[in-house]
Amino acid sequence: MSNKQPLSFKMRIIHRYLGFFLAGVMAMYAISGIILVFRKTSFLKQEVKKEQTIAANLKPEDIGKALKIRDFKVAKTEGNIVSFGEKNTYNSTTGAVVTYKKQYGYVVDKITHLHKATTNDPLYYLNIFFGVGLLFFVVSAFWMYMPGGKILRKGLIFTAAGIILTLIMLFV
Repeated sequence: MSNKQPLSFKMRIIHRYLGFFLAGVMAMYAISGIILVFRKTSFLKQEVKKEQTIAANLKPEDIGKALKIRDFKVAKTEGNIVSFGEKNTYNSTTGAVVTYKKQYGYVVDKITHLHKATTNDPLYYLNIFFGVGLLFFVVSAFWMYMPGGKILRKGLIFTAAGIILTLIMLFV
């Protein structure tokens, strides 16, 4: 006696357990995605003061290079103190630099780093696996209900509405 289950049954089982398995990752991506919407603001960020010493008597363009700051601009120079940014300073006599930066706390930084991982980071394997998992959810959802059934027809209408809304948001 063969135990051949229909494809829709297998898809439902895989969909269910993959959903349970990825629940934690989905929660982290959802939280980090919401946080990253506000990345240009100071939402959940703390001001961190950093003091360091670089070479003394640098020209303004060399200060930016030494500190690895893109689009470095001097705000004003008073005596031997060069001010840049809002509160950042460079003492040209001693080379002392004081910078203030707004950044996420440890936990929030780790969560957002997960969302932004690139190929230079081992977390990108998780990102790829998660993306493939989400793509599977999209495809397997269409095998959850009987073809030609009322629920599937309504689902396809909602799918079309979601696609149209996405296209409007992307191109308008």
